[in-house]
Amino acid sequence: MNYDIIVVGGGHAGCEASLAAARMGNKTLLITGNKKNIADMPCNPSIGGSAKGIVVREIDALGGEMGRNADKAQIQIKMLNSKKGPAVQALRAQADKITYPREMIKTLEQTKHLTIKEAMVEDLIIDQQTVKGVITASGEKITSHIVILTTGTYLKADILVGDTRRREGPHGEIPSNHLSDQLRTYGFKTIRLKTGTPQRIDRNSIDFSKAKIEYGDSVYRTFSFDTDPCYDLNSQVPCHLIYTTPLTHQIIQENLSKSSMYGGLQDIEGVGPRYCPSIEDKIVRFADKERHQLFLEPESIYYDDIYIQGFSTSMPHDIQEQMVHSLPGLEQAKINQYAYAIEYDAIYPTQLQRTLETKIIQNLYTAGQINGTSGYEEAACQGLMAGINASYKLQGKPPLILKRNEAYIGVLIDDLVTKGVRDPYRLLTSRAEYRLLLRHDNADLRLRHYGYEAGLITEEQYQKFNDKIAQIQQLEHYLREHKITPTYDINQYLETNGSTGLKNGITLYDLLKRPEINFSILEQLVAIPYSREIQEQVEIHIKYEGYIRKAQKEAEKMLRLEDKQIPSDIDYYKIKNLASEAKQKLEEVRPTTLGQAIRISGVNPADLSILTVYLKKEYAYENR
Repeated sequence: MNYDIIVVGGGHAGCEASLAAARMGNKTLLITGNKKNIADMPCNPSIGGSAKGIVVREIDALGGEMGRNADKAQIQIKMLNSKKGPAVQALRAQADKITYPREMIKTLEQTKHLTIKEAMVEDLIIDQQTVKGVITASGEKITSHIVILTTGTYLKADILVGDTRRREGPHGEIPSNHLSDQLRTYGFKTIRLKTGTPQRIDRNSIDFSKAKIEYGDSVYRTFSFDTDPCYDLNSQVPCHLIYTTPLTHQIIQENLSKSSMYGGLQDIEGVGPRYCPSIEDKIVRFADKERHQLFLEPESIYYDDIYIQGFSTSMPHDIQEQMVHSLPGLEQAKINQYAYAIEYDAIYPTQLQRTLETKIIQNLYTAGQINGTSGYEEAACQGLMAGINASYKLQGKPPLILKRNEAYIGVLIDDLVTKGVRDPYRLLTSRAEYRLLLRHDNADLRLRHYGYEAGLITEEQYQKFNDKIAQIQQLEHYLREHKITPTYDINQYLETNGSTGLKNGITLYDLLKRPEINFSILEQLVAIPYSREIQEQVEIHIKYEGYIRKAQKEAEKMLRLEDKQIPSDIDYYKIKNLASEAKQKLEEVRPTTLGQAIRISGVNPADLSILTVYLKKEYAYENR
């Protein structure tokens, strides 16, 4: 049977890719090794987090599913960094590990044009450097116009514990043992990466009196712009905070040689995540720290496993027992599942275009951990973008390339294809130079029109979005046009709220610029008939107006370089005076614009100037 698009892998990238492809009208096949593992969360039982929560909002703004699904499954939700500026605020939810995949599978099964098949893909059908379909382990050939690989950690996956190595996936499944070998024969450079997961503890064996309780927020939150809260605010399941002890550190230090990563196994090639290290890595790298914080997080309301966030390890089981029992409140803990590390193959992402189509094989796209990333959210957004761009290619339309000033998704993809990876890539707010523009609150204002153009946002959703824009403009106009004049009562009220009394009349707009004034205070002076969501947008825009304008000007400079295209047939080795490292890196990445070129590691401003002069001379660049 022939399909328009085949998606290989049913993780978070695969779900978004197949949904986007099918919703855009393509006959789509999702192939997964085990249907029960679709949208599985083998590691952290959460969605969102610093920067990641903003990505979930961006996925939702574009018409993806992760935000809506997380809202159905969350058992606790909170806004991180709520006391800091809006540039670093992000939602994080504890997601029920039973509900989340169940709801996602239900969505997939109800989606038109989408078929789900259980099989293991071991090879691709390639004809003249163009993918034509897949070959399963049984030898079945399934043809398609486009293939999207979202294989996660299953390419030659090895589970590592102490001095043992088992060729299997996160749940003991058979991994893909041949596909990465085939990719190498087609010319792909692959790398070996590693990640890990901590123990799961029986809730009933923990003494929570020795831990600090961590509640969800006391106001309703949702990831999706289109769903109402569907949970009881007062019935959120709490998390708990504990810390490692001197005994914990002693046990780890004395047994480092037994850890897979520190001598237990001699043939480990995989590089672990820099920003989510194992507890062994923390003890070694931060030897001066007396303790490390750990969170006890519930996995589900349907069973009693507690996840020890921050305690991943590849120590042998007997050492893990000692480590866990050294923690406060876990002295008598029962371990339901031991921690492990997992090593797997990934492709080096500079072999991708910014559409996520590979440069080596036409019509072959990759998304998720196969591209060297870590995290459910990073995977999901890549899957969504691969699905959209694959669909656009079939429709003969220009691709959707999100810029660094438009979305964290744009930052992630640009980093991958321009800089490559050494270790599993994780999104951080510090990676985004325009993070004040890429906020949690304005993801729909930045991206919803793209989702509408792709057909992933309905007319009803888009009308609601346009109404929101209109209300924002109306409220800003109202604040600019209305003044208050100084009276004894008004000045008393302002001073009571830590502000200075008025000497002259002032517009509400200018009054709101004061750091200590917000809409809650303003509403006691005048009636403001707009929702809290509209007020939040306007308040941020007013208070950060100068900073936002500065960031926009900086982004405009970057965009001028992004508008300057580099011809696809350029030979960098012919450019005289260009540094050898710059030639090598430019040839490897093959940037499409000068803006992308300057972000390549090893290409400096002098190299860019030489490249620009060459383009003007050889390609009449000023006329392009």
